[in-house]
Amino acid sequence: MNITVKNLREDLHLNQAQFGQLFGVHPMTVSKWERGVLAPNDYQQSLMQEFKKSAQDKEVKDTLTGVLIGAGIAAAIFLLLKASR
Repeated sequence: MNITVKNLREDLHLNQAQFGQLFGVHPMTVSKWERGVLAPNDYQQSLMQEFKKSAQDKEVKDTLTGVLIGAGIAAAIFLLLKASR
């Protein structure tokens, strides 16, 4: 993967728990991804590549945390994937 998990998470302004929510994993799993102890599966890596495109959109970054808290995971994933197109 040409972007690290930690860089993507930070670019999206998410903590490990919020980032883990997007992938249905525990925050400890995100920590292990960031430290290279575990690797995301192919599907997760594909999503991360799409999310990487969204990370460049300031409006998406500003809205993402609120969406995760208020509307939930499905809405946040929709927002990220829509912005990546």
